[in-house]
Amino acid sequence: MYKEYKPNMAPFKNPMPEQEPLVRAHNFKEVAEGYTAEMAMDEAKRCLGCPTKPCVAHCPVNINIPDFIHEVALGNFEKAYEIISQSSALPAVCGRVCPQETQCEGKCTRGIGVDPKTKQPKEPVAIGRLERFVADYHNAHSKPEDIVRPESNGHKVAVIGSGPSGLTCAGDLAKKGYDVTIFEALHLAGGVLVYGIPEFRLPKSIVQKEVDNLKALGVKVETNMVIGRVITIDELLAEYHFEAVFIGSGAGLPRFLGIPGENLNGVYSANEFLTRTNLMKAYLADSNTPIQKAKNVAVVGGGNVAMDAARSALRLGAEHVYIIYRRSLEELPARKEEVHHAMQEGVDFQLLNNPVEIIGDENNNVKAMKVEVMKLGEPDASGRRKPISTGEFKEIEVDCVICSIGTSPNPLLRQTTKGLETNPHGCIITKTEGGLTTRDHVYAGGDAVTGAATVILAMGAGKHAAKAIDEEIMGAN
Repeated sequence: MYKEYKPNMAPFKNPMPEQEPLVRAHNFKEVAEGYTAEMAMDEAKRCLGCPTKPCVAHCPVNINIPDFIHEVALGNFEKAYEIISQSSALPAVCGRVCPQETQCEGKCTRGIGVDPKTKQPKEPVAIGRLERFVADYHNAHSKPEDIVRPESNGHKVAVIGSGPSGLTCAGDLAKKGYDVTIFEALHLAGGVLVYGIPEFRLPKSIVQKEVDNLKALGVKVETNMVIGRVITIDELLAEYHFEAVFIGSGAGLPRFLGIPGENLNGVYSANEFLTRTNLMKAYLADSNTPIQKAKNVAVVGGGNVAMDAARSALRLGAEHVYIIYRRSLEELPARKEEVHHAMQEGVDFQLLNNPVEIIGDENNNVKAMKVEVMKLGEPDASGRRKPISTGEFKEIEVDCVICSIGTSPNPLLRQTTKGLETNPHGCIITKTEGGLTTRDHVYAGGDAVTGAATVILAMGAGKHAAKAIDEEIMGAN
């Protein structure tokens, strides 16, 4: 335990200030309002500074968590940021969207046991909230021009995709002096951080600040560049003289249900619905991007993307929003915090219901969804209890259906890059921890390799790849 201050042995976290549920359900402002300096310092004093650092071992980018929290407790917020930024390129993002409850906070010793007074489980230190506070403090008190650009080492690397893995890989290489160019298919950098995660969870100004910081390091960002169409990977290597290529193109190809009625008007993939809402800001009155202002919305799926789509539909004016999920609440894969927020805001969870048909009217517009009532059997290969048919059916009146049952990588790069192998799910095959693919000098990481996963895991892959690329290039010179 640290000696410079009186520790805070409270069994529970400092609560996060938030907008009221019935207010925030009708606006796109950020739900969580953030800790004050006083709250952050008080929360930081709950950390015991464990010598074994179990939280660090379960952080995919290995942030030195006890040390940065110690500095927060002392009020040394910039020092805390320095510690975090040694490992993480996107602290303001991770503090908001990482599943800390299953990673760093899930291993925090302060979360072990039950409080004898309340009989409630003790809570871990609010690591994510403290990371967010530190990053926001730094961003509010710094400018990109304050960043010192490293001396060039004379080597060039291309990064395909500006999502979390691409931004991390680019940042780590730029800090070593590499001339890095990011090629982004969309018109704005950020990848899933800008098209997939809603403004009320991750303000786009936060993402832009992180991109601006990378540009200040010397990273070039080329938008509207669909690699495989405008330029191929072979051309990047042979004609543009990049010495290595990192593929962080994500998993943006949506999956659908394969049931009757999916071609009706009013059926969206979650990717399309969220891209229209987030990237194209369809919720603004002066937006040029159309989106259906539905009355009754069914979102099929139970992950974080499903929660984002459901909560976005509410904010777009829907009167009723349903989560249609074929298992029970215990099997729901979304973060507990996102489920809690969705329930607070009025999302109706129709659990143990499996869609079998989308029903249209005479104009081919969605008017209802037919679902089969399920029951749970024994656990399947995923470890979750398998849904079993009951033979009972019902209809739910809806005029919009959003499918959120997963995504896979776009096949364009595989189709245009000879020798780049993928698995049966379309994910790029890598041969090493550093992400080397079946093509020499070509690396990959993040959702393009794993399929849809978390921001922090993609960042971890970007870090490993940057290290491997550096070792390859410097080892050859």
